[in-house]
Amino acid sequence: MIASATCRLIPSQRVLRAASALLSLVVTAVASAQIAVHPVLTPQPRELHAGERVAVHSAMVTVPGGDAEDNFAAHDLETTLAERGIVVSPAVGAADLTVALLRAETPAARQILSQNKLVFDPAMHDEGYVLLSTPGHVEIIGETSAGIFYGVQTLKQLIDTDGAANKVWTGTIRDWPAMKYRGVHDDLARGPMPTLTFQKHQLEVFAAHKINLYSPYFEHTLQYASDPLAAPPGASLTRAESQELAAFARSLHITIVPEQEAFGHLHHVLKYEKYADIAETPHGHVIAPGQANSLPQIKSWFTQIAEDFPSPFLHIGADETFELGTGRTKPDVEKRGLGPVYADFLTSIHTTLAPLNRRLLFWGDLGGSDPASVARLPKDMIAIPWIYWHQDNYDGNITPFKRVGIETWVAPGDANWRVVYPLGNTALDNISGFVESGQRLGSTGELTTVWNDDGEGLFNLDWFGVLFGGAAGWQPGKSDGAAYQATFGTTFYGDTTGRIDEAQRNLMSAVDDLDVSDDTFWLDPWSEAGQKKAAKIRSTIPKARLQAERAIELIETVLATEPHIRERDALLAMEMAARRIDFIGMKFQLSEEMSIAYARAYAQKDDPQHETETRELLYSISSMNGRCQDLRDGYSMIKNLYRASWLAENRPYWLDNVLVRYDLQIEEWQRRGDKVNNLIDRWQQDKSLPTAKEAGIPPPPTN
Repeated sequence: MIASATCRLIPSQRVLRAASALLSLVVTAVASAQIAVHPVLTPQPRELHAGERVAVHSAMVTVPGGDAEDNFAAHDLETTLAERGIVVSPAVGAADLTVALLRAETPAARQILSQNKLVFDPAMHDEGYVLLSTPGHVEIIGETSAGIFYGVQTLKQLIDTDGAANKVWTGTIRDWPAMKYRGVHDDLARGPMPTLTFQKHQLEVFAAHKINLYSPYFEHTLQYASDPLAAPPGASLTRAESQELAAFARSLHITIVPEQEAFGHLHHVLKYEKYADIAETPHGHVIAPGQANSLPQIKSWFTQIAEDFPSPFLHIGADETFELGTGRTKPDVEKRGLGPVYADFLTSIHTTLAPLNRRLLFWGDLGGSDPASVARLPKDMIAIPWIYWHQDNYDGNITPFKRVGIETWVAPGDANWRVVYPLGNTALDNISGFVESGQRLGSTGELTTVWNDDGEGLFNLDWFGVLFGGAAGWQPGKSDGAAYQATFGTTFYGDTTGRIDEAQRNLMSAVDDLDVSDDTFWLDPWSEAGQKKAAKIRSTIPKARLQAERAIELIETVLATEPHIRERDALLAMEMAARRIDFIGMKFQLSEEMSIAYARAYAQKDDPQHETETRELLYSISSMNGRCQDLRDGYSMIKNLYRASWLAENRPYWLDNVLVRYDLQIEEWQRRGDKVNNLIDRWQQDKSLPTAKEAGIPPPPTN
């Protein structure tokens, strides 16, 4: 009978394998067919007329004008071509493709534009470009080095592969940005502190997607030569690193504008006794206006920032000053009101930093809390209203500043904070809506924010959201999140199979269906809160787990079969996050299964007819393959994956603060398993079991 059953299964397995292979071929063919219809580009160009794809095996890049910055763009292009397997400047024979980088004012560029009836509109001057691609030739024309550089970034995306050979699209592109500043704001103060190598990689990717501003966020992790106390050793940016990073960014046409909090969010500074005289409350979070050393301290910080990061801007933060008016400034706030005290301190900072000749950026909290006080602010400051969730209309966050003539940038969010994986649909909705409102109301920039409130965030999980922010700032009007998502796997990872896009869709759906907060990941399912959480999410767990597991399989397939895939560290982080999502569901399912198993075992503990069943029920809770061990093993496996992903981008600082949470969970489930093992030994001796409550096992769910 067994042999016969096995024989019947073999054809079915063959059919399944054949069907799976056929499905894989269909997916690949569909992806390739989609690429063959039009180029996959992010951001989408303003004007695109695509032709056909032409094979390219070798290429030569020329810079007739010899401009140093254009030579840098040429080298950047040559590096990418070589990485794709294209021979650059072949020593023997003519190149398949010649790329010329031309300034618009040169005779050659004017002739090309005239012959093709193309013009440079005034809006194109700063960063716009024209790209003409014909078989064997590409001309990129810009009025500035930035325009040339961005044309090169587009050309990189116009070169794709059909699986056999590299091909370049023919056609014509005229392109320029909708917003002058397209930025990423990255939290470097609450845990993860990237290596300088990773920060340079961030800048390279930002530049490739036409992002031109990077704003690292500091509370205490920027080292100050005259004030070194607060910066943690080995986990803060040194002056040498700052200057090196700023120079590297300039070559990529990126301006670095560090945000040094100058009002609130300063507990890690104010906890030192040295700063007691400027704190609103003892060892609190807010600098108190009106104290003798408050403004000198701020001036000291920003004088060094201005030296190390040459840019037109200084970002002073000034958000969430919740303690203001509860300590030293309480009498003044009670007399004049919170808004005027807040606005007047920002004005004082503006006056203090005026000799640095920079424009001050500040978070636009005041527009929502006290719009009437906005008029007290200096008009040459730039307000950054921030909203990280859906609103039917975002205009009200901008108009308090627009009414009084203060320039604005809008700050949507990546929705990455306090979750094991960013909430992709939330980010797409928020970014597209807020940026569209900003463009319509005249905001000159967008700054997509990444926050690490939990101390666990990994930037390699944030690319999807922040690059959409950059695209939304470049593209006019409201950007299409669905269209962006459908191309992300290709433009970021170089995956033409469609698998990464499918994995992303699965994870976006999973985080919408399941509570994937860090709190839920760490929540003890045997606690009272854990049992309540289980009841709330029970019905959605199976679907979310299947989605996460499908994503894992897709990612593993890409890693195993696509040797030229880009951003492997980001893909590994994505898989780690998918396993965390799956584990959240598993944890609550296995916990309830253990409760049910123990209740059944206890009910029949004295019945010899069910002795085998009782033993197996107890073994299902704790044994070589028990559920206690499953949860221990799950935390242990994810701990190792998490450590690897952390160290792929960050310095070791703070990592132990996260890993200790894994260690505690591993220890807890080992301890619980050992306790149940002792109960099993006792039961086997005298058939006695303690009650579930005595054993520390929660009762089974009532429904």
